[in-house]
Amino acid sequence: MASDLDVQLPSRIDPLAEEIGTSHSKEDAGDTEQAGYVHVRVQQRNGRKSLTTVQGLKAKFDYNKVLKALKKEFCCNGTVVDDPEQGQVIQLQGDQRKNVQDFLMKEKLVKKDQIKIHGF
Repeated sequence: MASDLDVQLPSRIDPLAEEIGTSHSKEDAGDTEQAGYVHVRVQQRNGRKSLTTVQGLKAKFDYNKVLKALKKEFCCNGTVVDDPEQGQVIQLQGDQRKNVQDFLMKEKLVKKDQIKIHGF
C-alpha cells in the first residue's frame, strides 16, 4: 500500500539540480532567489534570430521597470512572461547575454558571482 510508505516522490526531475544545489518544484518555483543565481539564457529561434531570457531576479524588483530599462539600453524589444514553473521571466530579442550581465552589475541589482550565463 502506498499509504504505509513515508516516501515522497519528486514532482519532476530538474537536470540543473546538481548545478545550482537545489531542486525546483512547483512549490519553490518563485524562490530561485534563495539559491542566489540569476540565469541568463539564449534560445535559437529560426535562422539567425535568437531570444535572451533572464530568470531568477529577486521578487522585490519590479520586472516591468527592469524590462523597460533593458529595452531602452539595448534598443531591442522584450516582454515579461509568467511561467507556471519558473515564475516571471524577462525575454529580450537577440543575443543580449553579455549586455544583460553588464547592465545587472552596473545597476547593482546582482553581483558578478550570482549570474549564470547559459547557451552556446
